[in-house]
Amino acid sequence: MASVQANGIRIVYETSGDPRDTPVLLVMGLGMQLTSWPDDFVDGLVEQGCFVIRFDNRDSGLSGKFDQFKPPNLPLAYLKKLVGWPQRPAYTLADMAHDARGLLDALGVARAHVVGASMGGMIAQIFAARFAERTLSLTSIMSSSGRRGLPGPSGAARAAMLRRPASPAGREQVIEHMAAVFRVIGSPAFPTPQRQLRALIERSLERSVYPAGVARQMVAIVADGDRTPLLRRIACPALVIHGAADPLVPVACGVDTAQAIAGARLHIIEGMGHDLPPQLIERLLALIDGHLHGKMEPQARTPAAQAPTGGRDIHL
Repeated sequence: MASVQANGIRIVYETSGDPRDTPVLLVMGLGMQLTSWPDDFVDGLVEQGCFVIRFDNRDSGLSGKFDQFKPPNLPLAYLKKLVGWPQRPAYTLADMAHDARGLLDALGVARAHVVGASMGGMIAQIFAARFAERTLSLTSIMSSSGRRGLPGPSGAARAAMLRRPASPAGREQVIEHMAAVFRVIGSPAFPTPQRQLRALIERSLERSVYPAGVARQMVAIVADGDRTPLLRRIACPALVIHGAADPLVPVACGVDTAQAIAGARLHIIEGMGHDLPPQLIERLLALIDGHLHGKMEPQARTPAAQAPTGGRDIHL
């Protein structure tokens, strides 16, 4: 894997496709790695004429770690959020957006389409708002504006995210724990086959395991707060994709995100949860292809009879 010094830390990245093609920067979510982007999704973007840039966020994968900070107290962080007390995260989501800009600087990429999933969608939102001159378009997938009052995770999803493996040092226990989490938050209508899910988890564990980084990233999310004022500054074309069955970041969060961005297009996929299941890769590629290449209808609401099967487009 290649790496660069960006924003003062080591960022590990991987590129796919022809550097002369349209740059697309992929930003992954909480605790995930650049390899968490499905191979079929990356290959599909390359086939559409994109130069795809993936990277490990700080404190995850093979990028720089923040061991100088102790693992945070997550229950205390959530309590502080509820009562409005100030947080002291090791770093912020804005810092992570600066990492992404630093990576583009190091690669000599002047402007890119930015696609983010979950926490990566939050980072992508900040990037598009603060670095408008570097952003060709924004795609925010299963993410949120962070506005106070939006619904939070279901009880099952919250419990799954906070639960620890029965034996953190046992490989099989960790695999089963992660599989259980994905089963809770994943797409009920598009379940990833068990064998494929296990292979993805094993691939991730072989590359990197770093729970402390996940906790610090989680506090960065909690501390970030309401991004609505930033979202109102976004002027590039924006697409918001969200699953109607997302138990971790409910669909109302996607609707709210799209409402805050002028001219944003919202696409809700029925039966999709908080993952990128193999059954939806072609649909996601079609949506992003239309967005990146200006093939989407810019105005009236798409009639239900013409909407893609299992999804609905909402023009705001």
